[in-house]
Amino acid sequence: MKIEGKQIFKATRERLWHLLTDPEVLSRCIPGSQSLEPQEDGTYKMVMKAGVGSIKGLFNGSIRLDEIREPEHYKMIVEGKGSPGFLKGEGTIDLSEEGEETSVSYAGDVMVGGTLASVGQRMIQSTAKMMVGQFFAAIEAEAEAIAKAEESGEPFEPPKQGFIRNAIRQIKK
Repeated sequence: MKIEGKQIFKATRERLWHLLTDPEVLSRCIPGSQSLEPQEDGTYKMVMKAGVGSIKGLFNGSIRLDEIREPEHYKMIVEGKGSPGFLKGEGTIDLSEEGEETSVSYAGDVMVGGTLASVGQRMIQSTAKMMVGQFFAAIEAEAEAIAKAEESGEPFEPPKQGFIRNAIRQIKK
């Protein structure tokens, strides 16, 4: 299954790069993320609650960043296994400056198996699009909170994240 798209942010490329590579930020922003811990080999150990339709469960896996060209490009390799099945995927993220905004383009392939694959390609595709949209809505909220803290001189307070909050952010966009 292919996933691709483009998002525009009112933030510098360097700020977005930091947000898209910081494990603490990613842990807050990835839908269903339970934990994301850096490992000695450069990978991140991931625990995530996810599902499609009525098939839900906990996934344990890893995320690895490769082909890193800061602040413009990286490749992400993801693997996860859980009671509903497995997922494997890899994709690229490219950041480019467009005036005062930054464009984030993403493209990748995801393969799912087990019970999870039984729900059908269209349902998996729509769930993946929803999760990507919520992820980028959460990243945008993080960027806005940092900008607000810098303007006001107050300490940075991470925005509250969650399914409902990010769905509303995504709709408002």
